[in-house]
Amino acid sequence: MGEHTDSLLPLLDERPQLFAGSPIFIDDYCLLRQRSTIAAVEKVVAMPSYRERVLAYAPTAAQFIPNSKGVFLSYDFHPSMDGPRLFEINTNAGGGLLTDLLIQAQKACSDRTVNDNLIPSLMRPATPPAEQAFLSMFLNEWRLEKGDAPLRSIAIVDETPENQFLYPEFLMFERLFKQNGIDATICEPKALEWRDEVLWQGQRPIDLVYNRLTDFGLESPSNACLREAYLNRGVVVTPHPRAHALYADKRNLALLTDEAALLDLGVDSETINLLLQGIAHTRLVFKEEADELWAKRKRLFFKPVAGYGGKGAYRGDKLTRRVFEEILQGDYVAQALVPPGERLLRVGGELTTLKFDVRHYVYCADTQLTAARIYQGQTTNFRTPGGGFSPVIVVPSMSVPVGEPNELTKA
Repeated sequence: MGEHTDSLLPLLDERPQLFAGSPIFIDDYCLLRQRSTIAAVEKVVAMPSYRERVLAYAPTAAQFIPNSKGVFLSYDFHPSMDGPRLFEINTNAGGGLLTDLLIQAQKACSDRTVNDNLIPSLMRPATPPAEQAFLSMFLNEWRLEKGDAPLRSIAIVDETPENQFLYPEFLMFERLFKQNGIDATICEPKALEWRDEVLWQGQRPIDLVYNRLTDFGLESPSNACLREAYLNRGVVVTPHPRAHALYADKRNLALLTDEAALLDLGVDSETINLLLQGIAHTRLVFKEEADELWAKRKRLFFKPVAGYGGKGAYRGDKLTRRVFEEILQGDYVAQALVPPGERLLRVGGELTTLKFDVRHYVYCADTQLTAARIYQGQTTNFRTPGGGFSPVIVVPSMSVPVGEPNELTKA
């Protein structure tokens, strides 16, 4: 299982909130609307006018144009009375391989139960294994950059990886790569060295970096070697700064929900309608609009433009004046508050209402895997008893007109 993987099971035991105790049910119409929103975003992102607009405020490294697309793009949705709303896009989304493991384990158990006629087949997760799709994605990233050259080595790179909550997934990827004939290692960026036009980790030349860093523009001095190797095409980095700039900068959601700006970019009316209906309305925070924002704060969620994992994010109804003043001094967006879904679960013997969101793992505009994250609190976390990653089970929709409440979409 590799030099790091002997401790995988104890690591999972130390993270009891990594996997939720229940699946999430959504109807196929809700899923279709989510995919329509994803397709609309992808259509706009491909437009030169959009790229020119968002790259104008992107980090320098994002101006570099790689051939690779970027692995583990995610679209995160909250349900609402009017249909699902996209509230965030991420470019180094974790949990895909872990969720696939959970789905396949549950499917194996339910297969036997179905055969014993104890539960209907409808209740089984229908998702095929995503592991091979994930591996093919990395191989495609390599081919896009290096053609038919052999992919010999991959480094999974993050700050203090052993301390990361999703470290078990790093170990799973290391094993997956090694099982398919690719040398793999897990390391910090400071372990990398750029010399002789090659990126090295010790005496190991690195062909591809699976980038789990949250320094999205590779601007930190600690990432200087990785940045130089990337900009000199000495290593394939995925996901890369350009992918983050095109998709995950929170300012992009303000552009994607600004009808006048979209018209100015040349976006067609049908796509504009899909975006406005499918994305939580987002606006940039300006000090000059402080009074208006404060008055509307209870209906808003404030997020730093380069934020991740809910860090620095605040529900408006929880804001103090002091924190609001800090927001005005920083780079923030204000997003219409779209409540997450809710699921009544039995946790520790008691019925408890937990929140959930739905995540699509997307590559080249196609959804590879759909998962849910169950939690309590202000933002998604992995500290809630009964919460964590969860499989999504799709059920047939009821005939409900657009805009009408649908209990299944609320699960």
